[in-house]
Amino acid sequence: MSRIADGAVPSPNIWRSPDLYETENRAVDPDAVIEKLMQEVRPWHGCVDLLDVGCGSGFHLPRFAAQAAHVWGVEPHSRLTSLARRRCQDLANVTVLDGSAQRLPLPAASVDIMHARWAYFFGPGCEPGLLELDRVMRRGGTGFIIDNDPTRSTFGRWFSRARPAYDTAAVDAFFSRRGWSAVHREIRWEFQRRADFESVVGIEFAPELAKRIVAEHAGCQVDYAITIRIRNF
Repeated sequence: MSRIADGAVPSPNIWRSPDLYETENRAVDPDAVIEKLMQEVRPWHGCVDLLDVGCGSGFHLPRFAAQAAHVWGVEPHSRLTSLARRRCQDLANVTVLDGSAQRLPLPAASVDIMHARWAYFFGPGCEPGLLELDRVMRRGGTGFIIDNDPTRSTFGRWFSRARPAYDTAAVDAFFSRRGWSAVHREIRWEFQRRADFESVVGIEFAPELAKRIVAEHAGCQVDYAITIRIRNF
């Protein structure tokens, strides 16, 4: 039976459908726009300890571990931590831990780079997670939070239809007040099969909206706007 770390916010996509979310991970950002920007701001090759908050099934951990000295993955859903450990079982410099953003199971001043991709950080309400980052980040370290940008792109329009109450300006102001800058980029979904696109739409959106999206959108590619939030500690 899966265990959930205290304080975790349920994820409607990966928690319920980790296999389909794996398909989505393979389709997101095939041009590595996110990682290239991160490397430009704060490279992680060499003596760097990197933390992936909400690492899910560990999709990004081996990619970080190829250059970082040590990679920590923290995930609140025990079924997903098991999958992440299995994925990284042959990587000596990767440690996967059960935990939540509000209670990171790491010592103070132990992390150089933090990555959170569509994980916990959605503005008001995530103050405890941000306080934990203040504790675990080393001085001179850098945090990256990858968020959806509902104001642009095809995916952004779908996101706005799914979450009409989402207040982009309020979320941006929330992070700005806490020292996070924002960089806007365009990435894309690129699926190999139409069936994969339709399946992933089905875990990202409620059934009726997913049905409309599939009917409206042809092909296997989707333009996708994101906001990358950055803070130096």
